[in-house]
Amino acid sequence: MTDTATSARYADSAPGGRGGIRWARLAWQAALAVGLAALAVASVGVQPALLPAICLAVVTGELCRRDVVDHRLPNNLVVPALAISLSAVAAQWLADGGSVPVVALVAGAGYFLFLLALNLGGGMGMGDVKLGAALGVALGLLGVWSAAAGLVLAFVVGGVGGLVFLLVRRANARSRIPFGPFLLVGYWVAIALTPLLAAAGATTG
Repeated sequence: MTDTATSARYADSAPGGRGGIRWARLAWQAALAVGLAALAVASVGVQPALLPAICLAVVTGELCRRDVVDHRLPNNLVVPALAISLSAVAAQWLADGGSVPVVALVAGAGYFLFLLALNLGGGMGMGDVKLGAALGVALGLLGVWSAAAGLVLAFVVGGVGGLVFLLVRRANARSRIPFGPFLLVGYWVAIALTPLLAAAGATTG
Protein backbone atom coordinates (compact mmCIF):
# COMPACT_ATOMS: atom_id res chain seq x y z
CA MET A 1 0.00 0.00 0.00
CA THR A 2 1.38 3.39 -0.96
CA ASP A 3 1.97 6.21 1.51
CA THR A 4 -0.86 8.16 -0.13
CA ALA A 5 -3.34 5.30 0.27
CA THR A 6 -2.24 4.74 3.85
CA SER A 7 -2.74 8.43 4.63
CA ALA A 8 -6.20 8.43 3.03
CA ARG A 9 -7.20 5.35 4.99
CA TYR A 10 -5.98 6.91 8.21
CA ALA A 11 -7.86 10.12 7.44
CA ASP A 12 -11.09 8.16 6.95
CA SER A 13 -10.69 6.26 10.22
CA ALA A 14 -9.37 9.07 12.38
CA PRO A 15 -11.87 10.76 14.76
CA GLY A 16 -11.53 14.04 12.89
CA GLY A 17 -11.21 12.50 9.42
CA ARG A 18 -13.81 11.90 6.77
CA GLY A 19 -14.93 8.68 8.43
CA GLY A 20 -15.36 10.43 11.76
CA ILE A 21 -17.33 13.24 10.14
CA ARG A 22 -19.55 10.71 8.37
CA TRP A 23 -20.34 8.89 11.60
CA ALA A 24 -21.03 12.17 13.39
CA ARG A 25 -23.43 13.14 10.61
CA LEU A 26 -25.22 9.80 10.81
CA ALA A 27 -25.47 10.15 14.58
CA TRP A 28 -27.16 13.57 14.58
CA GLN A 29 -29.42 12.65 11.69
CA ALA A 30 -30.51 9.46 13.45
CA ALA A 31 -31.20 11.37 16.66
CA LEU A 32 -33.19 13.96 14.72
CA ALA A 33 -35.15 11.24 12.90
CA VAL A 34 -36.08 9.53 16.16
CA GLY A 35 -37.18 12.81 17.72
CA LEU A 36 -39.27 13.84 14.72
CA ALA A 37 -40.84 10.39 14.44
CA ALA A 38 -41.80 10.54 18.13
CA LEU A 39 -43.32 13.98 17.55
CA ALA A 40 -45.30 12.66 14.60
CA VAL A 41 -46.67 9.71 16.56
CA ALA A 42 -47.64 11.94 19.48
CA SER A 43 -49.27 14.64 17.34
CA VAL A 44 -50.77 12.68 14.45
CA GLY A 45 -51.52 9.31 16.02
CA VAL A 46 -52.01 6.08 14.11
CA GLN A 47 -53.58 7.07 10.80
CA PRO A 48 -52.46 7.19 7.14
CA ALA A 49 -50.92 10.67 7.57
CA LEU A 50 -48.37 9.07 9.89
CA LEU A 51 -46.77 7.22 6.95
CA PRO A 52 -45.34 10.29 5.17
CA ALA A 53 -44.47 11.83 8.54
CA ILE A 54 -42.24 8.86 9.42
CA CYS A 55 -40.65 8.94 5.96
CA LEU A 56 -39.98 12.66 6.25
CA ALA A 57 -38.57 12.19 9.75
CA VAL A 58 -35.96 9.86 8.26
CA VAL A 59 -34.90 12.16 5.41
CA THR A 60 -35.29 15.63 6.96
CA GLY A 61 -31.74 15.84 8.29
CA GLU A 62 -30.10 14.80 5.02
CA LEU A 63 -32.39 16.99 2.92
CA CYS A 64 -31.48 20.02 5.02
CA ARG A 65 -27.79 19.21 4.87
CA ARG A 66 -27.75 18.69 1.11
CA ASP A 67 -29.72 21.85 0.42
CA VAL A 68 -27.46 23.98 2.62
CA VAL A 69 -24.22 22.45 1.29
CA ASP A 70 -25.08 21.73 -2.36
CA HIS A 71 -28.25 23.80 -2.96
CA ARG A 72 -29.91 20.57 -4.10
CA LEU A 73 -32.77 18.40 -2.87
CA PRO A 74 -31.93 15.01 -4.42
CA ASN A 75 -34.63 13.09 -6.24
CA ASN A 76 -33.65 9.89 -4.44
CA LEU A 77 -34.87 11.50 -1.21
CA VAL A 78 -37.72 13.69 -2.45
CA VAL A 79 -39.47 11.36 -4.90
CA PRO A 80 -39.93 8.51 -2.37
CA ALA A 81 -41.40 11.02 0.09
CA LEU A 82 -43.88 12.15 -2.57
CA ALA A 83 -44.72 8.54 -3.46
CA ILE A 84 -45.35 7.66 0.19
CA SER A 85 -47.53 10.75 0.62
CA LEU A 86 -49.64 9.66 -2.34
CA SER A 87 -49.75 6.11 -0.95
CA ALA A 88 -51.09 7.57 2.28
CA VAL A 89 -53.84 9.25 0.25
CA ALA A 90 -54.79 5.83 -1.14
CA ALA A 91 -54.74 4.37 2.38
CA GLN A 92 -56.97 7.19 3.62
CA TRP A 93 -59.32 6.60 0.70
CA LEU A 94 -59.66 2.95 1.72
CA ALA A 95 -60.04 3.84 5.40
CA ASP A 96 -62.83 6.29 4.57
CA GLY A 97 -64.73 3.69 2.55
CA GLY A 98 -64.05 5.16 -0.86
CA SER A 99 -64.34 8.83 0.03
CA VAL A 100 -61.64 10.74 -1.90
CA PRO A 101 -59.29 12.79 0.36
CA VAL A 102 -59.92 15.96 -1.63
CA VAL A 103 -58.12 18.29 0.77
CA ALA A 104 -54.88 16.32 0.49
CA LEU A 105 -54.96 16.28 -3.30
CA VAL A 106 -55.88 19.97 -3.57
CA ALA A 107 -53.21 20.93 -1.01
CA GLY A 108 -50.54 18.96 -2.87
CA ALA A 109 -51.54 20.53 -6.17
CA GLY A 110 -51.71 23.97 -4.57
CA TYR A 111 -48.23 23.71 -3.06
CA PHE A 112 -46.88 22.40 -6.36
CA LEU A 113 -48.40 25.10 -8.55
CA PHE A 114 -47.54 27.94 -6.18
CA LEU A 115 -43.90 26.87 -5.83
CA LEU A 116 -43.72 26.12 -9.57
CA ALA A 117 -44.77 29.70 -10.27
CA LEU A 118 -41.95 30.88 -8.02
CA ASN A 119 -39.59 28.51 -9.81
CA LEU A 120 -40.51 29.95 -13.19
CA GLY A 121 -39.79 33.37 -11.75
CA GLY A 122 -36.33 32.22 -10.71
CA GLY A 123 -37.00 32.26 -6.98
CA MET A 124 -37.25 28.54 -6.28
CA GLY A 125 -35.58 25.29 -7.35
CA MET A 126 -37.45 22.29 -8.77
CA GLY A 127 -36.37 20.28 -5.74
CA ASP A 128 -38.35 22.73 -3.59
CA VAL A 129 -41.34 22.33 -5.91
CA LYS A 130 -41.33 18.53 -5.64
CA LEU A 131 -40.72 18.57 -1.90
CA GLY A 132 -43.53 21.10 -1.50
CA ALA A 133 -45.93 18.77 -3.32
CA ALA A 134 -45.04 15.95 -0.93
CA LEU A 135 -45.48 18.19 2.11
CA GLY A 136 -48.75 19.61 0.81
CA VAL A 137 -50.25 16.16 0.32
CA ALA A 138 -48.99 14.98 3.71
CA LEU A 139 -50.38 18.00 5.58
CA GLY A 140 -53.59 17.97 3.54
CA LEU A 141 -54.36 14.57 5.03
CA LEU A 142 -54.57 16.37 8.38
CA GLY A 143 -56.91 19.06 7.12
CA VAL A 144 -57.08 22.50 5.53
CA TRP A 145 -55.67 24.28 8.57
CA SER A 146 -52.58 22.10 8.72
CA ALA A 147 -51.91 22.47 5.00
CA ALA A 148 -52.28 26.25 5.15
CA ALA A 149 -50.17 26.54 8.31
CA GLY A 150 -47.29 24.55 6.83
CA LEU A 151 -46.90 26.84 3.83
CA VAL A 152 -47.40 30.09 5.75
CA LEU A 153 -44.92 29.04 8.43
CA ALA A 154 -42.35 28.06 5.79
CA PHE A 155 -42.41 31.53 4.27
CA VAL A 156 -42.45 33.29 7.63
CA VAL A 157 -39.45 31.32 8.87
CA GLY A 158 -37.80 31.65 5.46
CA GLY A 159 -38.24 35.41 5.52
CA VAL A 160 -36.70 35.65 8.99
CA GLY A 161 -33.87 33.32 7.95
CA GLY A 162 -33.14 35.37 4.83
CA LEU A 163 -33.08 38.54 6.89
CA VAL A 164 -30.62 36.97 9.33
CA PHE A 165 -28.33 35.98 6.44
CA LEU A 166 -28.45 39.55 5.15
CA LEU A 167 -27.74 41.04 8.56
CA VAL A 168 -24.69 38.87 9.16
CA ARG A 169 -23.53 39.67 5.61
CA ARG A 170 -23.47 36.09 4.46
CA ALA A 171 -25.94 36.87 1.73
CA ASN A 172 -27.14 39.72 -0.43
CA ALA A 173 -30.31 40.33 -2.38
CA ARG A 174 -29.06 38.07 -5.20
CA SER A 175 -27.74 35.24 -3.05
CA ARG A 176 -29.30 31.78 -3.30
CA ILE A 177 -30.73 30.88 0.08
CA PRO A 178 -31.77 27.21 0.43
CA PHE A 179 -35.52 27.03 0.97
CA GLY A 180 -35.91 23.29 1.53
CA PRO A 181 -35.05 23.53 5.25
CA PHE A 182 -37.68 26.24 5.71
CA LEU A 183 -40.32 24.09 3.98
CA LEU A 184 -39.45 21.28 6.35
CA VAL A 185 -39.54 23.54 9.39
CA GLY A 186 -43.00 24.70 8.34
CA TYR A 187 -44.11 21.09 7.96
CA TRP A 188 -42.83 19.98 11.35
CA VAL A 189 -44.22 22.99 13.19
CA ALA A 190 -47.59 22.29 11.56
CA ILE A 191 -47.27 18.66 12.69
CA ALA A 192 -46.54 19.80 16.24
CA LEU A 193 -49.59 22.07 16.12
CA THR A 194 -51.86 19.37 14.66
CA PRO A 195 -54.02 18.93 17.81
CA LEU A 196 -54.59 22.69 18.08
CA LEU A 197 -55.24 23.07 14.35
CA ALA A 198 -57.67 20.14 14.39
CA ALA A 199 -59.53 21.74 17.30
CA ALA A 200 -59.64 25.07 15.44
CA GLY A 201 -60.98 23.34 12.35
CA ALA A 202 -63.67 21.56 14.39
CA THR A 203 -64.70 24.84 16.01
CA THR A 204 -64.99 26.76 12.74
CA GLY A 205 -66.61 23.80 11.02
